[in-house]
Parts: sequence; C-alpha cells; structure tokens
Amino acid sequence: MNKPKADAVQQHAARPVQATMADVARLAAVSAMTVSRVMNGTGLVRESTRQKVAAAIATLRYTPNQEARNLAGAKPIRVGFLYSNPSAAYLGEFLVGLLGQSGRNNVQLFVEKCEPGEQEAAHAQRLIENGLDGIILPPPLCDSRALIDCIVKAGVPAVVVACGAPDARLGAVGIDDHEAARRMTCHLVELGHRRIGFIAGHPNQTASARRLQGYRAALAEKGVDAAAELVVPGMFTYRSGLAAAAQLLALAERPTAIFASNDDMAAATVAVAQRLGLDVPGDLTVTGFDDSALATTIWPELTTVRQPIAGMAREAVQALVRQVRALRDGCAGDPAQVTMAFELVRRESDGAPRLAKKQGSDMSLTMGNRCA
Repeated sequence: MNKPKADAVQQHAARPVQATMADVARLAAVSAMTVSRVMNGTGLVRESTRQKVAAAIATLRYTPNQEARNLAGAKPIRVGFLYSNPSAAYLGEFLVGLLGQSGRNNVQLFVEKCEPGEQEAAHAQRLIENGLDGIILPPPLCDSRALIDCIVKAGVPAVVVACGAPDARLGAVGIDDHEAARRMTCHLVELGHRRIGFIAGHPNQTASARRLQGYRAALAEKGVDAAAELVVPGMFTYRSGLAAAAQLLALAERPTAIFASNDDMAAATVAVAQRLGLDVPGDLTVTGFDDSALATTIWPELTTVRQPIAGMAREAVQALVRQVRALRDGCAGDPAQVTMAFELVRRESDGAPRLAKKQGSDMSLTMGNRCA
C-alpha cells in the first residue's frame, strides 16, 4: 500500500525545480523589484540592466507563477509559446515582453522549444492536447505552413509574430519589413555609399524576402547598381554572418557598406572587418536589423532598424487574450492584424565612405534626395 506513495515522492523529487523571480534577480545581479519592472514595462530601468534581466530570463527559462492569480477566481488563459529562433538576443527580448504581459493578463504560459528539423506540427498537437486556449508563434515558426494548418484545423486561436506575409486565418503582429529595409538602404545611399553589400536572412522566413526586396527597391529608387555579387545568403546566426561577411570582403571591389538582415550577422560582420584590419566605420559601414541587446554590447555600437521585439510580444499576448475572451463570450473572435512602428537608430557603426570624404562628396545627395 505504501509503494504508490513512495513512487509519487520519487517522481516529485525528480521534477525540475521551477525558476523564480528571485533566481532571475540573483543571476542578473539586480533586485526582484527591478526584474518586475522590466517584465511589466513600468518604472525607469537602464538599458544595460534590462538586457541583463532579459538574458537571465532566457537562460533560466523563467515563467511567472500564476497560482496566486488563479486563487482570485478568474479563469486563467492557457497559452502555448513554441519557439525555434537561432538568435538568443532576439529570444531574450521576446521573452521579456511575453512574460510581463502574461502576468498582467492572467495568462498561464507553456513554453516549448522545437529544434530545427523536428516536426513542428507534432509539437503543436501536443500543446493543443493539453487544453491550451491559444498559441503564439515567433519567427521562424510563424512561417511553417504545416504548423499553421495544424493549429487552424484544431480550431485553436493563434497569433504569429514578425511574419513577412501573415496567414489571414491567424492574428498577426509585426512591422513593415520591406519599408524598414528600404529606409535603411536609402540612408546608406544618402551617406554616399554606392557599393552596398546585403546579407540576407534565413530563406525559410518570409520576412527575409521582404527585407531583400526593400533593399533592392531602395537601390532602384536611387539609381544605384544592384550587383548580384553584393547579395549573399545568411541564416540569421552569428556563424552564418561570419561566412557571409568574409565572402563580401573578399570581393575584388569590396563594398563600402554592408547591411545585415539582423544584428547577430551585423556583429559578425564587424568582427570579420576588424580581423582584416578594417576600421568600422572608417573603412566599412555596418548596419543591422532588430536593435536587440547585442547592438549595444559590441564596439562600435550598431546602427540598426529597431523593431519593438518585446512590444510585439506584449501585443501578441493582448491580441490573443482578446480573441480567447471573445470566443468564451460566444463571439466570433476574429483575428487582428497589427502593424507596429519601426525606427532607424543611428549609432557609431555608420558613416560616409572614405573615398567620398577625400573627394568632398556632394552633400546635396543627403539634403536633397532623401527617402520619404
């Protein structure tokens, strides 16, 4: 008769210990109150501190304890978060927004990692069978047709984040990747660059194609030659950025600027340039995309496109909660498509090409031929 109890005790002892807010605070070397402020987006917190908290949350896979809220009697909303993003910086920012908004909306969050090459639909099905009310899909899973079809077939509400071409059957939150890349490329042309390399993102993400299209649109608009050799593939990883940058900088006529499709690959480009003895931005301008924590932790700090990663995660939670509550009230709960604002953030990694400086380049390009 005692054996089942012993087994139960043994199983309980074998369970992994859930990380707490205190654990996050200890790892980030800040107070628990600071962790709370970062997660909830309240109060003044230094950018460097916010980045440390984001990294600690990602490392510990911290999820807030919802038991106290559940005792209040409100039925929680169970949301699954399925991820497979190669950028730790992006994931850390996303988790900060996701966890903070989940705490404010009485959301129980179930986090599951899907390794590249695994069957995404099987992971989603397992989450759905656990009785989830909704699912949030960041890139690259937001572009998985098999995964989306599985979710839609099950009738579970879902929101995709940062998807270049979102499915109309699901909610979506993102920025205009085409326009963001167009504006960054215009900025580089306005600085005087005519040989602008581009490191593309992962081919399985529609946002990658949209950014490449924006780059090409800007060059056509400005009358700048879009040489095929200046576009090289990347995978949104630091390692792929190293290979792509080495390829561009080995060209007989190397580019004077390189625009990478995310900050990880831009940081790798800076590293390759410095290894070759090139000054950034004196010899080579480097720009990125995302404005993740990495953009301000390398030297020189990156000029980049800021997409509100944590903000998009918060909006995804809110959009999903609205849809789930509408369904509980017997309403249609139609999915919303939300486009958020982006910003071009200038730091120390961009400048006029050295040749243009020597020749006293025509500044009318900058003043009179700006992109709208």
